[in-house]
Order: sequence, then structure tokens, then C-alpha cells
Amino acid sequence: MIKIRIPATTANMGPGFDSFGMALKFYNEIYVEEIENGVEVIQEGKVSPIPLEENLIYTSFIKILNKYGYKYKGFRINIPKCSIPVSRGLGSSAACIVGGICAANILIGNVLSVDDIIKEAVEIEGHPDNIVPAVIGGMVISLINGENIVYSKVNIPQNLRMFVMIPNFKLSTEEARTVLPEKYTKQDCIFNVSRAAMLVNAMNKGELDKLRVSTQDKIHQEYRKELIPDADKIFKEAEKNGSLAEFISGSGSTLMALVDENNKEFKENMTKFLNTLQYNWETHLLEADLEGVVVL
Repeated sequence: MIKIRIPATTANMGPGFDSFGMALKFYNEIYVEEIENGVEVIQEGKVSPIPLEENLIYTSFIKILNKYGYKYKGFRINIPKCSIPVSRGLGSSAACIVGGICAANILIGNVLSVDDIIKEAVEIEGHPDNIVPAVIGGMVISLINGENIVYSKVNIPQNLRMFVMIPNFKLSTEEARTVLPEKYTKQDCIFNVSRAAMLVNAMNKGELDKLRVSTQDKIHQEYRKELIPDADKIFKEAEKNGSLAEFISGSGSTLMALVDENNKEFKENMTKFLNTLQYNWETHLLEADLEGVVVL
């Protein structure tokens, strides 16, 4: 049996629209075994309600097997641990795609390199910001250059923690993109370029005091916050309780606060505050995952 663990990812991180991403210690696990015929997909002990043609684990898995001519009869795909929620901005689709491709790669004899896995996954996902950290871990800048995916890791300060706030409502990437403008001013572009560059340098040098200004954004966050009730209120409360910065995780609906690990009361205080709001919020204080996808 093949056992794969894939981390959740947070993307954009403020100014790094479709290019910055970070893996988190928050995981899905996928087990795959060959059977005599048919396909079974089990998620947390129950038959998955998702049709096979819409199941990204299965479609990514079969795509690679077919591409490399692997002969098969049937498969059982078991997802015993599915922590990453769907349509919440934590890279659920990237985790499914990467998990399916990596499982298939084992069956075909590990012929795919890391770069091959990334390229195959980005072809399915369409953008690399969640895919690359899901594969290699850490914080990564990634971009598409012609047919190639170019990426570079960023250092993460050891005492940095990510406070993840997941509401009980979904926000699809497609919906979140529809609220974005078609054009931006030169001033907005300069604003984002400067913040993105500063964020990378501040992370690399451990300059936590610069994270707040470095995660400011004029490209997507102000538009998407309108789709997330109480987002501004939550960000202000996080700052009041000593967070270093706040941003929308991916396209939402999850919100993220960067916190110094020495801020011992932050999680308790913020969880109490979130419990007073109209939606239920699941909270986690997480470290960055530095490994990416692993075979268990």
C-alpha cells in the first residue's frame, strides 16, 4: 500500500498574488492500493460522494498512469485523514493533485523528478503558488516562465507561527476572482512590487517588525474582504492582541495572522473573540512545514 502525506498551503500572503506560498503543518493523508477491478474512494471511513471525474486525487493519479503506460485493473483510494477543508484558501485542490501524482509516480517506478511533479501538477491546477510548497515545503516564490516553473525558497524565522482562522463557509477561487478589477493603476502596481520584495527580504533576515507593512496589498485583498464577513474586525482584533501581520489565505475564506511564538495568549484571546461572531471559526496555531509531500 502506498501512503502519502500532503501539507496544507497558504498562498499570496498579502502582496504575492499567485506567486507566494507556504506549507503548513496541517495535513491530508492518502493511501492507495491496487485491487482486481473497479475504483473505490473512501474518505474518513465513508464512500466519497464526489464523482470520480471530479475527484482530483483520482484524475491526477490516473492521468500520470496513463501518460506513462502503466497497466492497471483497479484501485482503492483511502483518505483516512482529511484535515484540509475544501474551498477555504488552504490549498485543498493542490494537496489532492500533488497526492495523486506522487502516488502514481511510485507505481511507475519514481521516474518523475521533483520538477516533473511540479510541472504536471501546475498543468492541472493552473498556477504554482500552492503547488510548489505542497511539493517541497517551506515558503516559496514560484512563477511560470514559458513551459517551465521557476521557484526559490525563502527562509522562515524559527519563531514565526501562523494562526489559521477557518470559518464554516466556503469561498471558491472562481468566485473570489470575479470581484477583482481588470486593470490596476501604476501606483497600485508599485505598491505591491515594493511590499512583495520587502516581505521576502524581511523573512530571509528575520525582521519580524517589517512584516505588517510587507503584507499590505492593493491587488486582491481589499476586494475579497467584502466576501468574508467581519474580516476587517478580525484583523483589527488580531493586531490588538499582538499579531505581526494579517492576510487572507489564498482566495479565502480562511484568514491568517502571523504571530511570534512567544505571544502565548494570542490563540486563546483570538479564539474567544471569534466565538462572539456570527459564524463558527476553527482555529489552529501552526508551524511551517519544511518537508512538503512525503511518503509515509
